[in-house]
Amino acid sequence: MNNISMKLNADPLILSALQEDITSEDITTNSVMPHYQLGEVELICKEDGVIAGLDVFKRVFTLLDESTEVTFTCKDGDRVRKSERLGVVRGDIRVLLSGERTALNFLQRMSGIATYTRKIADLLEGTKTKLLDTRKTTPNMRVFEKYAVKVGGGYNHRYNLSDGILLKDNHIGAAGGVREAVQMAKEYAPFVRKIEIEVENLDMLREALEAGADIIMLDNMSVEDMREAVKLCAGKAETECSGNVTKENVAKLVDIGVDYISSGALTHSSPILDLSLKNLHAV
Repeated sequence: MNNISMKLNADPLILSALQEDITSEDITTNSVMPHYQLGEVELICKEDGVIAGLDVFKRVFTLLDESTEVTFTCKDGDRVRKSERLGVVRGDIRVLLSGERTALNFLQRMSGIATYTRKIADLLEGTKTKLLDTRKTTPNMRVFEKYAVKVGGGYNHRYNLSDGILLKDNHIGAAGGVREAVQMAKEYAPFVRKIEIEVENLDMLREALEAGADIIMLDNMSVEDMREAVKLCAGKAETECSGNVTKENVAKLVDIGVDYISSGALTHSSPILDLSLKNLHAV
């Protein structure tokens, strides 16, 4: 994350996380470390994976005390190994202790998403298909989780409801049908916006193409129907495959030829990457 993005988007959320963990004081730390003492602690990787969120990790400590020094031996996107030392945090021991859990929570969560994303992205390597995330993110964590997807080799779908038009089943129901939904979106939306619509069968797809949709989301369709859908859309609209996509079943989707595969699992089902702050000592 660049400095502007960090200050505008991340800082308020990081501060909120710190306030959640420290409502008035860190009573444990203040018990054992009542006065300033310069110290260091090491960031250790406890399993293989892809690291993401180092700037956020660092920012936790510098928001508590801007004089805190954090140095890393890796960068976001690097593959890291079990037992590897990834960096050192140097500063007021009280800050190191009080910021530890919040900093690790962000880094473990983001690195877990990047690791899981990389596993699926690797399966799509060499194809034209791009791996997308969804809006199925943890509340107030979207900016971090979508960044982690990019670090892991995926791509971001729309960021939020203001960012793009995606007509799903309930929008189609509200509008009265596929054709009506697309037409209403064309009339309302700025001409620079693409219109994506979710279809569940080939009849809906044909209607969406006739109405002029730009992107067709193939939702929970059979592999055979998706193959046919890609042929029907050729030269007319881009295609996106969606619906319960995980690293266990993405292999069967690789050769269908869709432009995009979206997976909510990237952000809602990825396990954390186990990391730890160890060997705290005074200097």
